[in-house]
Amino acid sequence: MNKSPSAPVQPASNRAPLSLRQKLLRCQSGIALTEFAMAFPILMILATSGLELTNYALTVKRVGELAMMVSDNASRMGSQSAINNKPVSEAEINDVFVGADLQASGLNIEQKGKIVLSSLQTNADGGQTIKWQRCFGGDAYHSAYGSEGTGATGTSFTGMGPTGQEIRAATGTAVMVVEVHYTYNRLMPIISLPLRDITEFSAYNVRDSRDITQVYNSENVTPSTCT
Repeated sequence: MNKSPSAPVQPASNRAPLSLRQKLLRCQSGIALTEFAMAFPILMILATSGLELTNYALTVKRVGELAMMVSDNASRMGSQSAINNKPVSEAEINDVFVGADLQASGLNIEQKGKIVLSSLQTNADGGQTIKWQRCFGGDAYHSAYGSEGTGATGTSFTGMGPTGQEIRAATGTAVMVVEVHYTYNRLMPIISLPLRDITEFSAYNVRDSRDITQVYNSENVTPSTCT
């Protein structure tokens, strides 16, 4: 009677069991998580920087639009008169600033910015002068082009605006020049980006015949003088 051959006996493995360190070195199950953990800080920096730059660009746009709105509204000031040129009052100037503050309520111009409104005119010598200047806001900014009374005599004052691109008023009329300075607060103070405070410039010629000799105050309101 023949016996069936028995199954071959497998030789015992000569390899020693892996240590914990070796198992960890060979394990690949956590590679993706480790790579994400290493890349996460970089991704956060890129994301927050993009958010900061977007917010800054939108703020610049809003400040520029505010400057245009103020100069446009200031160019329309004056009480309509059928016989005389339209006089401008301190109350109307204050109303322009109130409207600007309401329009830009999210910017908090009263605390973090300054609106400088100047009436650029010609003087008796044919030169340019800042006949009057009014301000709104708690920022310490002062006009980059001069204060009230600059260029009262002579022709040395060439106008208002960037050097070589100064705006000049024609004889018998005035230009409403507006500078808006805004102190930008970062959303992410920990991110170092070269974001400066924002300053925007706008100018509109007065729309109608205006009495440009002075600013009247028959309402006896407090003028928004620049201090």
